[in-house]
This record gives sequence, structure tokens and C-alpha cells, in this order.
Amino acid sequence: MSDGAYLRYVALGDSQTEGVGDGDDATALRGWADRLAETVARSSPGLRYANLAVRGRLAGQVHAEQLAPALALRPDLATVVAGVNDLLRPRVDVDAVAGHLESMFAALGAQGARVATLTFPDPARIAPLARPVSHRVVALNDRIKEAARRHDVVVVDASHHPVVTDPRMWSADRLHASPRGHALIAAAVAHALGVPGSDDSWTRPPLPAPAARAGRRAVGGEVRWVGSFLGPWILRRVRGRSSGDGRQAKRPDLLPVAVPTEGIR
Repeated sequence: MSDGAYLRYVALGDSQTEGVGDGDDATALRGWADRLAETVARSSPGLRYANLAVRGRLAGQVHAEQLAPALALRPDLATVVAGVNDLLRPRVDVDAVAGHLESMFAALGAQGARVATLTFPDPARIAPLARPVSHRVVALNDRIKEAARRHDVVVVDASHHPVVTDPRMWSADRLHASPRGHALIAAAVAHALGVPGSDDSWTRPPLPAPAARAGRRAVGGEVRWVGSFLGPWILRRVRGRSSGDGRQAKRPDLLPVAVPTEGIR
């Protein structure tokens, strides 16, 4: 909307947008999109918000399953973030992934929504064993930015900021943001959108840099990560299963946003 106020925000995506890593399934997931909605609601008190994201979804699944419901909600603000699950597969067509994202950008924008998206950090700076995926991330980021320019989409290109790969911004699985990381993403998107009260303070590390692990300790950490997280993820892929099997969107309807009185943590 021209005055910077929004009435209907809809988030589309996978586990990161669902909020995995920020809370848990036993209580509730919060996540960066929830946090963004709370931030936007401070200057748009009538805001209603829906989150259609489901963990494990590929970009094509987000397109096929979430776009039509999102359009039906007629958002004036929408976020579309997907593609990482595709990049982690043994084979991926980056152009096809970008095509799904661009189709969603175009459809939501044509209906009048302000659309925002993210680029992705180099996974090798978070998990060294993920280095083989780095070139895919660069390729998808380039295509996201190209598609965004064609459709006037706001891009949060945070990948070059060191704070994005600070280990404290990531959960133990190194695939999902930690609560602090989700707060950082929300702040970055709010800043890119020009939400009142937002600024670039998210680009600066909140604490001194953590001490680097070296030698045997670093190797041991990588081995534990493979056994605890990467191995089970690969096993699910081999079996044709997904962490999102049987799951539905956590917030499929537009609902009022409760703004925490203590501020965004």
C-alpha cells in the first residue's frame, strides 16, 4: 500500500517460514514470518496474517499447494521463500526452481501485493561439509535477483553480511535458523520493506565473534552433525519421505496479530 500500511500479510514457503528452529511443535513455532507480522502490525494495527508454509516442501510444491490459497486471501503483503530443499537434493534444475519462484512473484504482484523474498547464505560457511552445494546457492541467488527485478519484488540480499553465517544464528542442525536467527531475518525483511522503526542494525553482530574451533574438536563437531542431522535427512530422502509428510499449514486463515508488549526478542 502506498502509505506503508498493510491489511493482509500472507507468508508462503517451507520450514524456515513455518518457523522451525524457533520454538517447537509441542508448544508452538514462532519464526521470522510471525516476527515480521508482529513488527508490521506496530505500524499497521489492523493487520491480519496467514502463514501457509509447510516444512520439507520443494519450490514446485510451494507453487502448486500454496499460491492459489494465498491469492484467495488477497494479500497486500506477501513473502515467498523456497528453494533450499531443492538445492539439497542429489539433482536439481536451478532454472526450474527459479521459475516456480518467479511465477509466484508475478501472480501475487499482479494482484496488487507487495512481495518480498530472500537470498540464501553460502552453506559452506555454516557447515563445511555442505561445500558441494555452494555453487547451486550462488546460481539460485542470481536467478532470484533477476526475477525480482522483473517483477518489482523486494529482495533481502543478506548473503554477503557475515552476521548471517554466525553459528549463533543457526540451530544445531545448521539447516534452520535459531530464535536469534529468525529475529534477524524478520528485522532484515522489515528494513528492506521500509517498515517504520526498522533500520540496518541487523547487519551488525550482537555479540563478539565466537572463538573458532580447531583441529580434532572441529572434526568431531562435523562428525556429530553428520550422524545427528545430515545422515537422518539423507535417509528420509532415500526412502522418499519428508519431514512435512501429513502436515498442514499452521495458520491457513488471516487472523489478527497480537503484538508483544515487551517488543521483538
